[in-house]
Amino acid sequence: MDLKKLFLKANNELESENIRTRSRRITCKKCQTLSSVSKIRKNNFVCPSCGYYFPVRARRRILMLTDKRSFVEFDGDLESRNILDFPEYDEKLKAAREKSREKEGVICGEALIGGIRTCIFAMDGNFMMGSMGAVVGEKITRLFEYATKNNLPVIGVTVSGGARMQEGMISLMQMSKVSAAVKRHSNRGLLYIVLLTNPTTGGVDASFAMLGDITLSEPGARVGFAGPRVVEKTLKTSLPEGFQKAERVKECGFIDLIVERHEQKEILERLLKLHGYK
Repeated sequence: MDLKKLFLKANNELESENIRTRSRRITCKKCQTLSSVSKIRKNNFVCPSCGYYFPVRARRRILMLTDKRSFVEFDGDLESRNILDFPEYDEKLKAAREKSREKEGVICGEALIGGIRTCIFAMDGNFMMGSMGAVVGEKITRLFEYATKNNLPVIGVTVSGGARMQEGMISLMQMSKVSAAVKRHSNRGLLYIVLLTNPTTGGVDASFAMLGDITLSEPGARVGFAGPRVVEKTLKTSLPEGFQKAERVKECGFIDLIVERHEQKEILERLLKLHGYK
């Protein structure tokens, strides 16, 4: 499929989505305000009443961060298989594909940001909570290898519950596999920027989500390894206010900047230019 057909396919899918959702309304989980989906979309999927950040699909996220009609997807045909014959995994994969309308939990490709060639990946929380399986690891690894070969920066948007338990050790191996690809990319002096979104946890947080040269985050995103309830029970003590929230994680030095959603594309473009990309 040539680039023109890829652009047309993506645009047609988004136009169909726009038509379906113009008359729909949604209730904010935080303030319970009822707003039209079209109004929320125009506000970058942020509640106009209280500022609550609605989850964003991976493909939509990429379109929000990149120049119009510039994204070209890589390895979109890769799909997970039930290699370990894990009970009910096939059914869960089928349900995840139907819910997310994607074949896997991450979208990878190349695009322009302010006219600058950039590799980008975005994880999708609608696909088994953005869990990291063999295909997720393989797609991200291939993206870094392509970026390294072509001297391109990488932008990564993370959202994940961690490793995909249905793939056992194969899933855990993706932590070192992707991290090694990130290191080779870094050894070439190339830029890797991570944008953490809610939530970024588990094996993803313990590997490539925390290996960026610059780490950005959306406001209020949960960032950490184990969940707060697990930590609280393990330590047998109450946790400090704001535990694992992006603002607290920034105070601890693990996040460089918290960026509002409407500023993210501009900030990414500025950072790329500051690092000499044109």
